[in-house]
Amino acid sequence: MATLASSSTLVAPQKPLEDPLAHLPCSTIMEYKKGQNIYSQDQPSTSIYLVIEGKVKVSRMSDDGHQVMVDIYQTDEFFGESALLNLAHRAEQACALENTKLMTWTSAELEDILTKRPRLAVALLQILVQRTIEFGHRIESFSVDNIARRLARSLIRFSDRLGTPEADGSMRMAPFTHELLSQYVGTSREIVTHYMNQFRRQGYLRYSRKGIILYRDAFREWLRQNAH
Repeated sequence: MATLASSSTLVAPQKPLEDPLAHLPCSTIMEYKKGQNIYSQDQPSTSIYLVIEGKVKVSRMSDDGHQVMVDIYQTDEFFGESALLNLAHRAEQACALENTKLMTWTSAELEDILTKRPRLAVALLQILVQRTIEFGHRIESFSVDNIARRLARSLIRFSDRLGTPEADGSMRMAPFTHELLSQYVGTSREIVTHYMNQFRRQGYLRYSRKGIILYRDAFREWLRQNAH
C-alpha cells in the first residue's frame, strides 16, 4: 500500500503556476537601444521590469572587477527584483542585448498593488522560488563539473529558454558572444572559444554571427557519457 501511495504521489499533476500578468495593471513602457544600460551600480534599480520585447542581460560585478552574468531575460519575464530591498549598495546591472521595450513599476507602486491583489504576491513568489532552484542547479554544476560540462549545460539551458526548434531537431539561438558565455560559465573568453571550437568540430553545434545551431539531444548524450 505504501508503495502505491508513493507512486501516486510521484505522478500527481503539477498545480498550474499563478500568472503575474493577470494581476498587474499596464504601466509605462520604456525603450532601450542595444547595448544601453537599464540600471547599474551607479544608478541602481528602483523598479521591477517586465520585458515586452527584446532581451536583457542582468549581471553582477565581483570584488575583483569581473562581470558575472546572472541570466538573460526575454519577453514576458521579470527582472530587477532587488529594487524591493531598497539596499544602499547593489552590485547588479542590467543591459539591453538588443533593442528592447520594458514595462516598469516602482517598488512603491508594486507594494500598493500587492496589498490590493494578494494573488500577485503568490505569482511573484513562485517566480523567485523557480529562480532559486535554477541557481541551485547552477551552483551544483560549478561544484562538480569541469568547464566543458558547465558550458554544455549552459548552452542547453539557453536553447531551452531562448531557442527555436528547427525541422531537423536542432535548436536555433541568437548569436551569443564568447565573452557573454564566459561571464555565465565563470571562465575566460579564450577558454570558451577553445571549447566552442571543439564542440563544433565534434558536430554538437554550429555557430556564426547569425546565431548558434545546437544539437541538443546529442549534447545531452555527451553529458551523460562524460559524467565524470
